[in-house]
Amino acid sequence: MNPLIQIQALDAYYQQAHVLHHIDLQLLAGQSIALLGRNGAGKTSLLHCLFNIGPRWQGSINIQQRSIAGLATHQVARLGIALVPQGRGVFPTLSVAESLGLAQLHKKADQPSFISLEEIYAEMPRLYERRRQSCSALSGGERQLLALARALLTQARILVLDEPSEGLAPMTITEVLQPQLQRLQAKGYTFILAEQNAALALSVAQRALVLFNGRLVFDGDVLAWQDNIAQQQQYLGIGL
Repeated sequence: MNPLIQIQALDAYYQQAHVLHHIDLQLLAGQSIALLGRNGAGKTSLLHCLFNIGPRWQGSINIQQRSIAGLATHQVARLGIALVPQGRGVFPTLSVAESLGLAQLHKKADQPSFISLEEIYAEMPRLYERRRQSCSALSGGERQLLALARALLTQARILVLDEPSEGLAPMTITEVLQPQLQRLQAKGYTFILAEQNAALALSVAQRALVLFNGRLVFDGDVLAWQDNIAQQQQYLGIGL
């Protein structure tokens, strides 16, 4: 099976700062990945490299067997990958329905549809209830649902989520965000979830990646990571 994402010998830089060091990674269809690491470990930098935003990088990144070197961000998105950015990134002057309508403009006429607006509203009824309201009036949990719905409506099969639990109340994470991520996994979506909330990420992922000082120090099954207390203490500070 050909990987949906293949990264080889990836190094990334912000000016003279070397933030990622020789990352090798493959992501297969249907895999759900928890990307873990302390603040500054390089999680967001790695995600941004996938879209050619943020750091300057060298090495190779292939999405759907196509190199993204030199591609603009919108061209990368055409390869079937969508970003749910840190901070939600909603358009405050638009209504919920207008924001979701913009996401649907991304789809090509001959592109298969994996999910419809009606299905989004059925799975996220709060968005249906709020569809005529301004995005600026939404709660944090509702904004996160909207950001996720927008990504899904682009019909991408690879979802990249950057710290979706940031700023959310624990009850919102448990009752709103976590069930949505579990549905994605059950439906066979391929996704990378970068999270400070390791418990959340590990509860919805099959595979764990751990970054430490810009280096990939663990790549394996979630259960293997959960059993490795020494590495959790060393790289995440858990239990210290």
